[in-house]
Amino acid sequence: MKKSIAIICGGGPAPGINTVISTVAKTFIKDDFKVIGVHHCYKGLFSENPEIKIFDFHHADRIFSRGGSTLIMSRYKPKDSDFKADFFIKNNVKLLVTIGGDDTASTANRVTKYLQTQKIKVSHIHVPKTIDNDLPLPDRNPTFGFHTAKDEGVRIGNTVYEDARTSENWFVMSTMGRSAGHLAFGIASACHFQMMIIPEMFNKTTITFEKIINIIISSIIKCKIKGIEYGVALVSEGVFHFMDEREIINSGINFTYDAHGHPELGNVSKSHIFNYLLQIKLKELGLEIKTRPVELGYELRCCNPIAFDLTLCSLLGIGVKKLFDQGITGCIVSANSRGDITPLYLKDFEDKNGKIPPRLVDIDSDMVNLFINNLFFIHEEDYEEATKYIDKPEQYDFNKILQRN
Repeated sequence: MKKSIAIICGGGPAPGINTVISTVAKTFIKDDFKVIGVHHCYKGLFSENPEIKIFDFHHADRIFSRGGSTLIMSRYKPKDSDFKADFFIKNNVKLLVTIGGDDTASTANRVTKYLQTQKIKVSHIHVPKTIDNDLPLPDRNPTFGFHTAKDEGVRIGNTVYEDARTSENWFVMSTMGRSAGHLAFGIASACHFQMMIIPEMFNKTTITFEKIINIIISSIIKCKIKGIEYGVALVSEGVFHFMDEREIINSGINFTYDAHGHPELGNVSKSHIFNYLLQIKLKELGLEIKTRPVELGYELRCCNPIAFDLTLCSLLGIGVKKLFDQGITGCIVSANSRGDITPLYLKDFEDKNGKIPPRLVDIDSDMVNLFINNLFFIHEEDYEEATKYIDKPEQYDFNKILQRN
């Protein structure tokens, strides 16, 4: 029977998934393997009748530069009791290629260990994916999809900023980034927004809605002092994930709650929350300033990959074949700054509790500090002029709020 490989995709979309699938498929087809794509990730892989796609060169070639994923994705996480070997035996699978996050990778490790108990040898190679750029890869190399998502965010951000200038409005924008502010930092710095707020900025103090809103007001007042009547403040959604849950519950926002009583943050627009709270505070201060919310969310996940990600994803796809030919298994494929393919393992990333700590924005780096210092916010020397608009300008002093030196 002809040897085959299986490809599955877990988690949410990221630009470049189809490029990885295409490259892996074409590389293995060239070596006379049957390439099987399985829809719905692990849910499909262990179903009675998996929905599959048999790749030929022409289909693989057609999807190369397209956004989204030709294989339907799923976040389903199987239990050990869900595992079965039927699909692997029936199709003579020699390699399982997973595209996704650390959950997808760790589940694949469990699957291959199960198959070993059934006397079936299947290699596994994982291609890491996240637009959040928070996986601690060597040389601080980006995860695939990040640069495309940032590029699309900048395109939208520049349009919003032009609207702010044209209409003399302020826009409160929010963007993805569960654990780290890489995406928000990249977009805000490239667009020259007046203010950006990322969770890493709160490394010396707790995150509260009051501090976030006061920082935005600080930027608005500083702009007024400089004769600028418009602006954009970008807040990373990651601030929610570092915020005390009581702060979220007591915010006055009507959340829906899950079965465990936790607010379901995925059901709400973060920019609307920040804008709503900002408007309340502005009215309390007697400031008539028009602000509008803009959410940068799902529109970043499925756009066509830019050249950087086309190249990176192609390299990672070819790298899967290189590692497989070397007999390496149970690893993550990675490319260093020179473009050399190297295998990494989950244990290389895990802390003592078995968790992968996110790679954060280096808040102490020269680049980050230069951009932060170039934002618009109130300093002590602005207090006198700021009193034209607010009574206690020291409460809106950016450096004091964040306890920066």
